[in-house]
Amino acid sequence: MYPQHTHQGATADSKSSIEFKGPRIPIWDEKFAGDPHGAYRDMRERYGPLVPVEMWPGVSATLVIKYRIAVRILNDPEHFPADPRTWQTTVPADIPIMPMIEYRPNAIRTSGTEHTRYREALNDALAGMDLNSLRSMVARSAIPIINTFCRDGQADVLNQYILPLVFSVFCQIIGCPPKIGQEVAKANAAMFDGVDTETVNAIMGPALLELTALKRAHPADDVITRLVQHHAGLSDEEMVHQLVLLFAAGVEPTLNLTANTLLLILTDTRYTSGDNSRPLTIKTALEERLATDPPMTNYCITYPRQPILVEGVWLPANQPVIISMAACNTDPEMNTGEFLDNGWNLAFSSGPHACPADARSYGLLLAHDAIDQLLDVLPELKLADAEEELVWRPGPFHRALTALPVVFPPSSPLPL
Repeated sequence: MYPQHTHQGATADSKSSIEFKGPRIPIWDEKFAGDPHGAYRDMRERYGPLVPVEMWPGVSATLVIKYRIAVRILNDPEHFPADPRTWQTTVPADIPIMPMIEYRPNAIRTSGTEHTRYREALNDALAGMDLNSLRSMVARSAIPIINTFCRDGQADVLNQYILPLVFSVFCQIIGCPPKIGQEVAKANAAMFDGVDTETVNAIMGPALLELTALKRAHPADDVITRLVQHHAGLSDEEMVHQLVLLFAAGVEPTLNLTANTLLLILTDTRYTSGDNSRPLTIKTALEERLATDPPMTNYCITYPRQPILVEGVWLPANQPVIISMAACNTDPEMNTGEFLDNGWNLAFSSGPHACPADARSYGLLLAHDAIDQLLDVLPELKLADAEEELVWRPGPFHRALTALPVVFPPSSPLPL
């Protein structure tokens, strides 16, 4: 049934309201981070497709865990806009997750003509990326990083290799100098780890203003220059918020996709043994991770303007509706057990706020080549600890390890 909405002032029957379905499930704590798929199974049994959750202590939301409902919502911005400004007035401004969800004048937090303007500028800027040069860019960046630990026979490849590599390549392709990039990296990590808005913006704002001024004064063939020069005429303030989105979407999801895919390759016998009926490649592993454990697990947040009826359940006005990409991708109605065709899943969202096509290609290619370079140099790489001993970072939105320790035969540094 397509979502229905009430006229202004109407009230929903409390028996069918999401508020009365049962106790809210926290999706921000260590327990959820340790076994999200167990939590999704429990949610399906207890609540069905729409689940009352806390995305932070005391902060209510509805989590969508059914694929078909998610697709309808993501493609209905009229009833489910992405602008959080009304909701923001109802919650404390200093909750740690606010930098991830607060209103910003950019393509992910706006609706209507405002969104169209920002989205067009972002798409046009990304379309100029030269993905043909990405492979050599990854190689040039990867080898010096691997050389810092290859003699040791052990490493935390998440923090010693994947993080610096992803950030270095991203800064190169968008046109951010290393010095400014270091400041943005600190703020970006703080934002995903739930540090308060004031601290995040105090670090990130000045760095991104400096970056904007640099590109206005010294244009180049890069993403930021194309944004600065776009006919949308973005102001300095608007540029800062486009860059917040670029860094948030271009770094954290890519590094987590890379790390989580490498973990799959190192631990799944379909990838570690040589007796497969068909070879399972890095590309296959990436597609499988996107379909089963995407790096952004619960996001794509919308805020219904008025009470709305979805699948017989009333959702309140201006309360966050979160799409669980991980749960929807593994919805029993959709899950066939085959992940080679990734076109249907919601790892990159759907509808007008979906991840731009050029950004998808960039992230997949970077993750693929980062893993390829590492395994090419250190082919006997193995997980140092049992998989169940790995620690997942708590938080309502991401699927992210704290570390990925590995061991390997010590190797001499490669020539640069």
